[in-house]
Amino acid sequence: MALTSGTKLGPYEIVAPLGAGGMGEVYRARDTRLDRTVAVKILPAHLSSNPEARHRFEREARAISSLNHPNICTLHDIGRQDGTDFLVMEYLEGETLADRLIHGPLPTEQVLKYGVEICEGLEKAHKNGVIHRDLKPGNIMLTKSGAKLMDFGLAKATSAGAPPSSSLTMTLPSADQPLTAQGMMLGTFQYMSPEQVEGKEADARSDIFALGAVLYEMASGRCAFTGKSQASIVAAILASEPQPISAVQPISPPALDRVVRTCLAKDPDDRWQTAHDVKLQLRWIAEGGSQAGVAVPAIARRKIRERLSWVLAAVTTFVAMAALVAYVRHIQPAAITARFVILPRDRPTVGYNSFAVSPDGRSIVFIAPTPDTKDSILWSRPLNSSEAQPLPGTEGAMDLFWSPEGQNIAFLAAGKLKRVASAGGTPQVLCDAAPNGGVSLDLGGTWSRDGEILFVPSLYSGILRVSSEGGLPTAVTVPDRSRHELMHAWPYFLPDGDHFLYFVVSNRKEQQGVYVGSLGSKNTSRVLDADSNAIYVSPGYLLFIREGRLLAQPFDAKRLRSSGEPFPVADQVHFFGAIHQGYFSASQNGVLAYVNAQSMFSHLVWVDRTGREVGTVGPPGDYFDLEVSPDERRVAIERVDPQNQQGDILVLELVRGILSQVTFTPWWEYCPRWSPDGTRILYDSNRAEQEQGLSSGTLYVKSADGAGSEELMLEPKDPRDWIWPDDWSRDGQLILYDLNKPSWSELWYLQLEGNRTTNLYLQRAFAGRFSPDARWVAYGSSESGVAEVYVRPFPPSEGKWQISTGGGGQILWRRDGKEIFYVAPDGKLMAATVKAGLRFEASSPTVLFTIPNAWSTRQCYAASHDGQRFLIRKFLSEGPVPINVVLNWTAELTPALKLR
Repeated sequence: MALTSGTKLGPYEIVAPLGAGGMGEVYRARDTRLDRTVAVKILPAHLSSNPEARHRFEREARAISSLNHPNICTLHDIGRQDGTDFLVMEYLEGETLADRLIHGPLPTEQVLKYGVEICEGLEKAHKNGVIHRDLKPGNIMLTKSGAKLMDFGLAKATSAGAPPSSSLTMTLPSADQPLTAQGMMLGTFQYMSPEQVEGKEADARSDIFALGAVLYEMASGRCAFTGKSQASIVAAILASEPQPISAVQPISPPALDRVVRTCLAKDPDDRWQTAHDVKLQLRWIAEGGSQAGVAVPAIARRKIRERLSWVLAAVTTFVAMAALVAYVRHIQPAAITARFVILPRDRPTVGYNSFAVSPDGRSIVFIAPTPDTKDSILWSRPLNSSEAQPLPGTEGAMDLFWSPEGQNIAFLAAGKLKRVASAGGTPQVLCDAAPNGGVSLDLGGTWSRDGEILFVPSLYSGILRVSSEGGLPTAVTVPDRSRHELMHAWPYFLPDGDHFLYFVVSNRKEQQGVYVGSLGSKNTSRVLDADSNAIYVSPGYLLFIREGRLLAQPFDAKRLRSSGEPFPVADQVHFFGAIHQGYFSASQNGVLAYVNAQSMFSHLVWVDRTGREVGTVGPPGDYFDLEVSPDERRVAIERVDPQNQQGDILVLELVRGILSQVTFTPWWEYCPRWSPDGTRILYDSNRAEQEQGLSSGTLYVKSADGAGSEELMLEPKDPRDWIWPDDWSRDGQLILYDLNKPSWSELWYLQLEGNRTTNLYLQRAFAGRFSPDARWVAYGSSESGVAEVYVRPFPPSEGKWQISTGGGGQILWRRDGKEIFYVAPDGKLMAATVKAGLRFEASSPTVLFTIPNAWSTRQCYAASHDGQRFLIRKFLSEGPVPINVVLNWTAELTPALKLR
């Protein structure tokens, strides 16, 4: 049974759960004697009566107690109380290596530094007769003081005479689950040695194999052994060799390849025989010994690179800088590809398309908050500099794109399309981007050499055209319902300034994809089967995403035809499937920038009213729309699958941290809302859009345990409209929802009694929430020109109260109706005390804390019933999303793929 906050085990007071595995649950706790934070690991009650489980738990205690080393998690105490066995260990602050690897490979310097520290920890364990047997990124914590080995739950003391692991070999669990339960292989099989997967005896050299797999992943960003099934991964471990690190990361030291290959030898006799041997090799490389086999210029580059500040300039190599100088001086660079990373100041509060490379490849503009006000603005950074400069007056910027000569930037902010000089200056308003008081979206824009701008202000507006000097926008394309077209987005001008690429969303697979349109003609043609938008780059490629990979398709911009087959440029590029946007940008002279697919992964974290973290729940994922259940034991969430970029509804048990899937369709499901009794979940789906081309949102309800089939609750009558669920009243009789028209939004409610009638509540309003007694509705409206939070009576009658000042959204009532919470445009969570009985009164809102990376249109937090705790998303790696930059990306192409 899970322990609750406040439970005491001897002098240790439980604070919050940290995680759970097959052999134990881990909690953050306070040592009341020494007033320090510790980690308490307990053997679950259902395993306490299992002799083998208890033996293994005790073995972990013996193993850790014999180890005292700065690179091993320290054991403080061991105890048993009321039938509960527990260990008290050092509480480590930092992130696991697994969490760090979500953002890509580590710089070589860090690979070597952490590698040496891991070796030192293993060396200490092996000298004390302890074999880890489950070394993997998830069991390595990266702290300020260095790498620390954790979780010796599978460790074996070599003198203990334990039976061979073959006696426990029965089945393989899922690829991402540690094998720590009785009757299974001991270890996590992506990192297991051949002798372990064959059920043979493991010794210290098995840890060396796992160390090699960890080093490989640190250096390359990829698992050494992969496959589509468990059996194929095991087969790879037994018979295959991973791709050389140098083939994945060309600037890595060749000697590191040799060290890792030796670690990964199939025969234990062919591996490095001790962790001490590996440590010496890594130190030799770090001290420059890897220069053997490296060209002299590469040696010089490495020494220069070590002096650069990666905090500001990221991990910029001398190769990258030298090639970049050649670019900005218009000198023909050598035929090499250089890679580095740019770290913007922080993550933007709102906005999707958050960066763009200039056409000449000299600069990159990105959206990031200011250090003082935290408003999202444009920042411009020359690629040969470590400093980015803010562009004042661009507050609230969302989408952005360059003028063709690179002197100006167009962007969307506050419902307006604007332009600003790339060197700075006063922005100029070009036109409205949110007609009729609606909410504008950022669905792409492009600027031609003739001074024409194309942009998409809303889901169903089609593509609009306006002069770069300003004026009234006119329609260029409109989705054709007779051809099953649902949305046009992401226009991109071709070199002639007349033709342009754009993406068509359709419920027919053969209709969806990238099209070519023309300013001078209504004729269009489909040129590419793609999952995302496409851009054209010289000398003749279309860049786009398909199945998570950035591909390049040879394309003749004069004949408007593709030739040959697309080829891969980068793996795991971030892609927002709901609007078919890829997170990449490119210049016309070989500079490419993109964001890693898993940079948006987050943990779900409990915080108090000051924003202080009090616990983490569940595994990391790409989460949206959080809603706590009526019994406060579960949370319904939308999670985006990184493989197919489709959203599903899941339920997370808050105590045990276990995720259960509710929806299993090929459609996108989002906006989960609990029924009052907690047995069902209401949600939105694009099923009707994909099947019939009717709308983007249709309401369904399904059992919260995922059993049975979904029930259609409501679909819009007008095929141009789409709907979002907002709230389900406490008595279960009313559902409040948004009815989004092409240019504005309305609040409606569905009466579930009788014939299920629908009624208009309020025009030009959105995101409504019932008060607990359903006498009032808190909602958002842009009637003042800014989205603010208001309250009106329900059923509708006279009276209106403004709650927010300066904007707000993501509204929640406290369970007892005494507070209204909302998120301000700068990401601050606000609270207003209210009296909502027969009369309504509200106090001025106060700031509770800032929610990191809050979104303006998706529910990024949930509240406990008493309003004292909040569940928020926290990205695995705090701070900015790294932007990967590649110079001269075509240099790596084979001659057959290169265009002249």
